[in-house]
This record gives sequence, C-alpha cells and structure tokens, in this order.
Amino acid sequence: ICSMIVLTDKNFRENLFPFTHTRHAADIRIGILTIREKWELLLGEKVSTNETDKGIHIPASIIPTLNNYKQIIEAADKNVLLMETDFIKIISFPWHIFQLNEFALKHDFALLTKGKISAPLNDTNKTISPENIFIEEGANVNHCILNASTGPIYIAKNAQIMEGAFIRGAFYLGENSVVKMGAKIYGATTIGPNCLVAGEIKNAILFCNSNKAHDGYLGDSVIGEWCNLGAGTSNSNVKNNAGNIGYVLEKDTQAIFAGNKAGLLMGDYSRAAINTSFNTGTVVGVCCNIFGEVMPPKFSDNFTWGNQKYMFEKVIEDVNNWMQFKNKSIDNETIELLKELYERG
Repeated sequence: ICSMIVLTDKNFRENLFPFTHTRHAADIRIGILTIREKWELLLGEKVSTNETDKGIHIPASIIPTLNNYKQIIEAADKNVLLMETDFIKIISFPWHIFQLNEFALKHDFALLTKGKISAPLNDTNKTISPENIFIEEGANVNHCILNASTGPIYIAKNAQIMEGAFIRGAFYLGENSVVKMGAKIYGATTIGPNCLVAGEIKNAILFCNSNKAHDGYLGDSVIGEWCNLGAGTSNSNVKNNAGNIGYVLEKDTQAIFAGNKAGLLMGDYSRAAINTSFNTGTVVGVCCNIFGEVMPPKFSDNFTWGNQKYMFEKVIEDVNNWMQFKNKSIDNETIELLKELYERG
C-alpha cells in the first residue's frame, strides 16, 4: 500500500453511541481485535484516525479481514461505496457489535493463528474440535470443557480459565483476563484484556478492564471499558412477546429497532449495583452508577447517578477508585475527555 490508510468516523459517529462518546470508532473491539488493530496487523504498518491526513480514507465501521481488506482499500481509493455482503460487514449501529461478533471472531482467529502452532492444553481439560482451539504460551487452563465445534476458541497469554468452566465457541479471552469457576459461556463471546467474568454469558463483548465477576446472565450485549456489573445482575435479551426490540441512543430521540434479540449496551466507566435487572434494549451511557429499587429505565444518560446527575468531582474520584483495583489510575487526558463530555450534556 503506497498511501496511508486513514480510518474515519465523522459521518456515523453518533450512530455508535455510547461507545464513541469516549473513543474513535476504530478503537471499538469486535471479534478479537479492535478495528484499528485489525488494519495494522493486515497491513504491517500504522494507520491514522486523523481526518485531515492525506491518504485513502476508509470508514472505520467496515470490518477488515484477510479475505476483504484489499477490496475495501480498492473501493475507498476509487470512492466506491461498499454495501454489506457475505464478505463485507459494517458496524452501522452499536448492536451490530454483538450481531457481527461471530463473523469477526472467526476472521480474527484465522488472521492471528496463520502459520502458528498453539501451546498445548494439559490433559485435565476436555476438548471438542481441538484443531479450532489456540492457546498462547502462559495461559492457564485446567479442568475445563472447551467445545470449538461451534466456532474457534482463542486464549491469550497470561489469561486464566478456572476449573469447572464450560466454554463454547466462538470465544476469545484476552490477555490477563480471568474466567471464574463454573462459568457457562456460549459463543459468540469476546472477553477483552484484563477482565474478570463469571456466571452465564452468551454473545456478549466486554471491551477491556471490565468485570462481570459473579452469577447472573449477560446476553446479546456490549460492555465498554472500566465497567462493573454487581453480583446477581442480569439482563433480558428477549421480550415476553418475542417482538422487535428498540434502542434509544440519545436522550429524546426515537428508538431504532434491532431485531428480537437485544440486550444491554453500557458505555465506559459505568457500574450496576448487585441484583440489577436490565430490560431488553437498554442503553447505559458513560460514567453511570445504576442502582435503586426499581428496574432501571431503558435509557440512562451519561453521568447518571441513581435518578440524579453525578457531580463531576465524584465521577473522577469513583472512576479512579475502580481503576486502582487493577493497579491503574486515571490520567489527565481521560479527565479532560470526561470533563468535555460532562459540560456538553
């Protein structure tokens, strides 16, 4: 590639709230890697997200794979609008992250494992279709059942799957992440780096540094960075009448329908108290603290604290407290980003 690849999101950024409140669309994780990481691995070079840079401008909403990335570049270079096909998948709305996760997982698995040999699994584990399982050196997996007949399973270095866990592909467990004892995880599920999960999970994505550390159900959902779901928290992903489910992405806007399976979309730095029950099609914004005696509303705006607005100083204090659980602390860049978002709303 002679020209620099520039990933753009200005024309659709608002359609991907709450996740693009705090990141460029290129930094959304789907499958194993973020969109930016996929491009850089495919090209062997850095890409830009600066809209003013010269080069080939490609919407960051298109998922690149070994099979399609050259076609995407060629179309963008000729200003040809790509439509969705069996080989071209586009994240137009945030629920597409979980709806397209199986596609992305399978293609990322092929990209990352090409020409490589998996580390061995010890014989305390039971496997189905072990040829579709890839374990990086340093992963710790014991006394588990891994079924890769329904999709590939990729376990990153220094990740741990505790004894008694049941994993069904397609599945990715990121670096330094932990699946706790007895967890039941169905595909297509992505647990990003430095996460802690337990209970029952199905077709869900946790970006990174987030916890669902206890029993409860998470399905057809996307959880951002630095989030925490308290013990017993569950979400609904199907209506009692099996009807079409709508999401509200911004305050005072019309719902957009996503199909008959649609769970929780939670923005970065948000948390839910123990035994929180989330309705189908629920959106939680950035830096929310969800608690109370009744089911939360289907839309919680950024900086919601119970049924009030978070005080900004308390937001920063609480975010920093949670980050310290993982030996991190909030930086000035994040504080400025959140301050700008707070003042905008």
